[in-house]
Amino acid sequence: MARVLPQQRLLLELLVVSGDFAVPSPDGDTLLWRTLKECEESGYLRLREISPGIHRVSITPAGRFKTG
Repeated sequence: MARVLPQQRLLLELLVVSGDFAVPSPDGDTLLWRTLKECEESGYLRLREISPGIHRVSITPAGRFKTG
């Protein structure tokens, strides 16, 4: 079983508490976007472009399981 990194757990817990949120498209290689991509690749969250330059972040059931 893959270990959840501290920054991934923080992001997933934020999603559980707040619900979906929007983030601007990456403007370079930031910690936020690296963490979002890691979580998406692991199946913990879903990223979807909702308008040009804005992405919606949603937690998946696998991501909820990792916060417990």
